[in-house]
Amino acid sequence: GCRGALVVADARTVEEAVLTRRCVVMRLPDFTLDQYQAARQQNAASVLILVPENISSVPQDVIQQFMLTEVAVVSNDTLMPVYVAVEDEELLAMYEEVKTATLARRSSSLLQVLFSAVTASGFQMLAGRDVPIKPISDTSFITLEGTLAGPQEEPQTIVIAAHYDSFGIAPWLSYGADSNASGVAVLLELVRLFHKLYSDPRTQARYNLLFSLTGGGKYNYQGTKRWLEENLDHTESSLLHDNVAFVLCLDTLANGEGLHLHVSRPPKPGTMQHTFIQQLEQVVSSRFPSVKLGMVHKKINLGETVLAWEHERYGLHRIPGFTLSHLEDPQSAARGSILDTVAQIDMRKLKRNTVIITESLARFMYNLTEKGSPKELTVFRGHMEVQESRLAALVSALSSVPRATQLLDREPRQLLLLASLEQQLSRYLQRVQRHAFRTDRRDPEVVFFDQMKQPMTMYRVKPAVFDLFLGACIAAYLGVIYYAIQVTYYHLFP
Repeated sequence: GCRGALVVADARTVEEAVLTRRCVVMRLPDFTLDQYQAARQQNAASVLILVPENISSVPQDVIQQFMLTEVAVVSNDTLMPVYVAVEDEELLAMYEEVKTATLARRSSSLLQVLFSAVTASGFQMLAGRDVPIKPISDTSFITLEGTLAGPQEEPQTIVIAAHYDSFGIAPWLSYGADSNASGVAVLLELVRLFHKLYSDPRTQARYNLLFSLTGGGKYNYQGTKRWLEENLDHTESSLLHDNVAFVLCLDTLANGEGLHLHVSRPPKPGTMQHTFIQQLEQVVSSRFPSVKLGMVHKKINLGETVLAWEHERYGLHRIPGFTLSHLEDPQSAARGSILDTVAQIDMRKLKRNTVIITESLARFMYNLTEKGSPKELTVFRGHMEVQESRLAALVSALSSVPRATQLLDREPRQLLLLASLEQQLSRYLQRVQRHAFRTDRRDPEVVFFDQMKQPMTMYRVKPAVFDLFLGACIAAYLGVIYYAIQVTYYHLFP
């Protein structure tokens, strides 16, 4: 990402031939990798990206192009500041005026260009403080957990996890509707439905259910890592010390025509993971035959510094698990973009995926297939069915607040969101706990920096050539006056 914040430069659009020491203003279709690289190579002072408030009318090819460029920008260091602002009438008027002036200069004669350079007005952009960007040394990764206890003394545990933070080129515009408000919404709906089953001793399954909402998911699952270390190394009463059946991680579930089950190693027949996958396949084939269910096998490479999916954190501790997602590629640009908003998700597909997960879990936990229950049997129906309205409300609430990791432990709205999530878990679960893991100041794995949000001021100004022209006119005027005085003086006093 960018390592600079100070901007004092004239505004130009991508149509300008020379961008050196200019603030390049781009709208969504302008922000391509080629245009961004051209601005960098010409040593542009900064880039200002204008994003529409509602992207529902933006073509999908433009959105995909923007997401790919966004990934490339945040993956490389640069001293050129990159700012993002939401479009409004004044910004659009400025953009159109600058673009019109640029096109006019390109199609005019030399005399017209010189005349325009003297008479036209432009815009100067100012942003940032003359203060060095400093690292934030006290960031915390917050993880929430709660349980539904089974009836046996030492039942096996099923862990259901989802990370709740988001990522994008601008932290204050990173809402993460699909990645991963959708996964959190599915987890909270599972909490509600299985609470109803576990509230009656006659309908309790023989498993503990451990639900985990983790922070730092976009930074190599730091919240999951620290939570696992605490549970496995220091807390003897942790359910993770017991026999874990498997871990089911939920990630990006609000789009796509199918579902992908990501595993580190294919489960062997006879294992609980294999049995659950069979139930998953049965529910999909019997109730949603149009959904394509596939397994993606990717080994954990200890030489890589970044993990692809959350279940790999558990796999490093030899805890079996997998991740369900509509995405096949873990490097998909959709997992970290400021355009991942509510307008981009499909609530019907989110409900469909939630039904698939809840019914598959229920069939596995209650052993319905071996008991001879028909594969078309619906466990959650009537007052216990998956509610699309609740899923929509959860995603909307989560996506109304920027959830970038560096904001969650210090900003009022983000802290309120975490308190709301904790309250939701406390309403249905037992032993709800909140864990705050601070980064090591001496050797932090992740370092965040301040000045993530800056006011930008736009001034209408005349070009520097106008000052030169005005100075020349004043000098000529004074020269004429001086000459007139001299001539008059010699005529009066020869």
